[in-house]
Amino acid sequence: MEDFSMNDMLEMQRALQEKYKNKWEVISPAAGKHKLLWMISEIGEVIDIIKKNGDTKSVEDKNLREHLIEEMADVLMYYNDVLLCYGISANELKEAYRTKFEKNMKRW
Repeated sequence: MEDFSMNDMLEMQRALQEKYKNKWEVISPAAGKHKLLWMISEIGEVIDIIKKNGDTKSVEDKNLREHLIEEMADVLMYYNDVLLCYGISANELKEAYRTKFEKNMKRW
């Protein structure tokens, strides 16, 4: 299976933004907070699936699992919109993630 990279996701999100540029809010720092709010809404949908169906059923039931994964994809789409709004590259995120990982590995 091929890896699905941050660069892949960002490029796909740029394509969506370009396709719907006349219908959707323009990607800019000013739009970042709106994208964050939409992302939180999608996270709520993920939580709702698990809350209503339980952890095990949400993972083991084929239809629920597909719905859960679809909502997680929505979360990632808005997450990538946020990165685009603030001009955060995959490399910048990777470096920050790595730094935070190393910090957390030394915490306790």
